Amino acid sequence: MTPKLFSELGLSAEVLKAIDKLGFEQASPIQAEAIPVLMQGRDAVGQSQTGSGKTAAFGIPAVEKIDPRQRLVQVLVLCPTRELAVQVSEEIHKLAFFKRGIHALPIYGGQSYERQFWGLKQGAQIVIGTPGRVMDHMRRGTLRLETVKMVILDEADVMLDMGFREDIEFILQAVPAERQTVFFCATLPRPILDLIQKYARDPQSVRIEQKTLTVPTVEQVYYEVDRRFKLELLTRLIDIHDLRLGIIFCNTKRMVDDLVDHLEAQGYSADRLHGDMSQAMRDRVMNKFRKSGLEFLVATDVAARGIDVDDVQVVFNYDLPYDAEDYVHRIGRTGRAGRSGLAVSFVAGREVFQIRHIERYTNMRIRRARVPTAGEVEEARTSVFLDKLRATLQSGEFERHDRLIERLLEEGFSSTDVASALIHHLHGGDAAATPRPAPERAPHREPRADRDEPWRDRPRRGDDRWERPAREPQRMGRSDRPVAEDRRPPARPPAPRPERRPEAVPADAPLQASAPVVPPPELPVAPSVVPDAASVVPVVASTPAVQLPPSPPLAESPAPASPPPPPRPGPAAARPERLEKPPARPAKASRPTPEGQTRLHMNVGAEMGIAPIDIVNTIAGETGLPGKVVGTVDIRERHLFADVATEHVHGIVAKLNRTQIKGHRLKVKVA
Repeated sequence: MTPKLFSELGLSAEVLKAIDKLGFEQASPIQAEAIPVLMQGRDAVGQSQTGSGKTAAFGIPAVEKIDPRQRLVQVLVLCPTRELAVQVSEEIHKLAFFKRGIHALPIYGGQSYERQFWGLKQGAQIVIGTPGRVMDHMRRGTLRLETVKMVILDEADVMLDMGFREDIEFILQAVPAERQTVFFCATLPRPILDLIQKYARDPQSVRIEQKTLTVPTVEQVYYEVDRRFKLELLTRLIDIHDLRLGIIFCNTKRMVDDLVDHLEAQGYSADRLHGDMSQAMRDRVMNKFRKSGLEFLVATDVAARGIDVDDVQVVFNYDLPYDAEDYVHRIGRTGRAGRSGLAVSFVAGREVFQIRHIERYTNMRIRRARVPTAGEVEEARTSVFLDKLRATLQSGEFERHDRLIERLLEEGFSSTDVASALIHHLHGGDAAATPRPAPERAPHREPRADRDEPWRDRPRRGDDRWERPAREPQRMGRSDRPVAEDRRPPARPPAPRPERRPEAVPADAPLQASAPVVPPPELPVAPSVVPDAASVVPVVASTPAVQLPPSPPLAESPAPASPPPPPRPGPAAARPERLEKPPARPAKASRPTPEGQTRLHMNVGAEMGIAPIDIVNTIAGETGLPGKVVGTVDIRERHLFADVATEHVHGIVAKLNRTQIKGHRLKVKVA
């Protein structure tokens, strides 16, 4: 195909000036083919790989077709994700920079409704949104589509994969029948063809014929590695290639969180991006990544749609994607706009067959690479250091320290020794600043073993050691009271601990005399070791000491020589209460549920580090409801109760049962 300049496509002076400001002069193949067709007002289906310039291919005709005098919605762009909607909006803003009176507005879930209401009321002519939020505004009556002249479905295949088909058909049925319909996608599966046949009128196919679906400037390799050693291989590749800006794809949100924790523990700058994060957090991470504020972005497929960051050096498929189409979208994050890039996939076991399927789908050979050794990694680090040192020496941009060097030379050190010592000191400083221990040491496992160690010696319920703290305070507490002089024979030494059990008591072991009230059966009294209540009663100073005769034995035996003493008068009747078990703390009275609210039970509590503000934020973030719908939050050790507005209780239960809080999956039900 012969390259075309933008000036040859019949564009207005304002748009050409904006394109020139962006630094582009020559149109990409998809732009050169699609822009003339769309400028003619025809329906079109554009197909090319990710990163080929599709946004400008439909963004330029959209800007050109806007009538600035009409403050009504004239162009509607549907995108699968929030990030892609923001990216398309930013691109259209740049293209319409020199065209006065044209306003583009992104609308998507997670953003404030008030801001979107205000933008629509001001008369935005181009609306870029996700299907769900667009339908929401249509039902509220804040978005009217009677004046729409052009509908663009960007990444249409992805939207269908995400389950937006019914939403897309609802929106397309609401716009005028004479509108211009444009589909852009990387692949054309059967559901997309059905949708095109139903809603497009004689569409013009704009397809960039090429032998592969992937970008030719991206080098694709894979490594066969066991799942246990993926992290070690990842860090080796980062060090050996000196990578500073990359995206790492995982298949699950939990894997994303775990991998970010491991990378940060080893000194790498990494952050996460997945569907459980709020929109504010996702925006913060993306802004930081665009400004190179972090080295690696670890993301899932859905959350990473629409990531358009310049100079991404590498894409790692830490988990191989389930679908070959996802592979095309993933590696399209690097090697954009003609730049070179690297796509690395980790393959374990039978996943090699999946690599063969991807090769057949993309018609591209993926090279198998050899896992680098630890020595090669160290050699690569040394080469990088030497290159930096050589560049500094050649540029001459460094502060001279001749006097310090001369002093060392005068002291008898050679120049090579001085240089070696400086390099050694510099390497030591770098290691101290950013420690990166080898993964085989598993630094994240050592604290876990230390933390679990005390549990090995902790007594289990049912063990005698559980009873010791409860018995000894009761026994020692009685000895603090004044006791009458004991004239009994010296007590026998305490028996070994196993003999304190009832089955070990000898049949002829006598018991001490008991008080008139028998103590509760759940508090056993050890024989001949612990004096009973009658032997430790407090007395008045004038009361003479009394010697107690022994009590009858457990088994049937002859009557004692002397009769038992009569019951003691006075406060003795009240004394046996001291032997009783302290009364249990009364159960907390269940508080009444306020009128208009329903109490929910959740399976998380204080033991998981949950605070009331976490519950309020989770309910507000997942449902979009204001925080005032949440009343009292009563947090217990392993569960909690939360009062919520009765009118929203079913929606709250349905939303929370599909989410997590602080790594724990919620289970919510009406209490």
